[in-house]
Parts: sequence; structure tokens; C-alpha cells
Amino acid sequence: MLMQTLFAGVLRVLTPLGPRYVNPSFVQRIYLLWIFRNFHTLSVRVLSLRQQRWIEMICAEHGFVSLPDLHAFEETPVLGTLEQRPTETGSLPPRRPSQSVSGAVTFAADMQQRS
Repeated sequence: MLMQTLFAGVLRVLTPLGPRYVNPSFVQRIYLLWIFRNFHTLSVRVLSLRQQRWIEMICAEHGFVSLPDLHAFEETPVLGTLEQRPTETGSLPPRRPSQSVSGAVTFAADMQQRS
């Protein structure tokens, strides 16, 4: 089983769109087996910053592969499951408050002043 995992294993990444699979190189599989040596499923939060960057790099380098049918999935060994794919939080634009919320706050402040 270990030999199959080394030569054909994939990394499962759970995303908001569902599970995605990455097919890493042989050397990357060895490192992933080391990362997932004690647990089959890990959250991004328990990984070091270096490991998070490394997993981001292999996801970008190899892209996600599709497993065409359920039978192929049963035969494909999974190196480990990452619960959430790391994302850059700085790339999102700042959120502006909703106009309806600010209007309700103004209305509530006016009501308090009248009382």
C-alpha cells in the first residue's frame, strides 16, 4: 500500500466547491507523507507558514486533476486531505457597509434623540 501511495497518490484539497485533487511529483509525495504522517486530515491552520506556501506552490504548479468516475477514486490512494486551501487574505477588496444598514443606524439614532 505504501508503494502505491508513493507512486500514484494524490493530495485531496477540500474547497468550497467540493474536493479537488492534486497529483504531485514523487519527491513531493514523500514530503506530503511526512506532513500527514500522524493524521489523514489536517486543517491549514495547523501547518507552518512554510508548509502553507509549499502546498500553494504545488497546487499552482500541478493544478487540480479530475477523477473521472467513482471506481477510479476507490483505486487512487490519497496521501492526505487538506481541509481548506490557503488563500491570500490581502487580495480581497475592502468591504463597504451596506446603505440599508447605515440608514437603519441613522434612523435608530434619530429615535433615541426624540425620546
